Amino acid sequence: MKFACNGLNSIAAAALVLLLVAGIAPVEAQQPGTAKSRVVMQVSDGDAAKWNLALNNARNLQADLGAGNVDIEIVAYGPGIGMLKADSAVGARVDEALASGVKVVACENTMRGQKLTKPDMLPDVGYVSAGVVEIMQKQQQGWAYIRP
Repeated sequence: MKFACNGLNSIAAAALVLLLVAGIAPVEAQQPGTAKSRVVMQVSDGDAAKWNLALNNARNLQADLGAGNVDIEIVAYGPGIGMLKADSAVGARVDEALASGVKVVACENTMRGQKLTKPDMLPDVGYVSAGVVEIMQKQQQGWAYIRP
């Protein structure tokens, strides 16, 4: 049996055919995969400076890694939820982060405790039932954890 494969000798071509038939791709044929970085941030302080720090961290991650190479989720609960209210001092910066692909979520447990409803909040934030559970699950899934 003769193989003609663009400069490969017949033994190499036969080996390649066997590897492909067996479902094994040779190392040279595999494309190196780059795993997307994933970061979850906790903001549980009702301090605009903490929020600005978290938003700066998110912006820096996107700048250094490339926005398409990192998933970022900011989880707000406890006193930190106030910065996601419609009249927030950092509302414009939160909106900028959301527009750049950062996911910002509010804890519904905290919202119930503080008698907040979705109309009270910035329009584009997301919601999770329990902020601490969201962070725990993200960590279990291999997400890096940052608390500014």
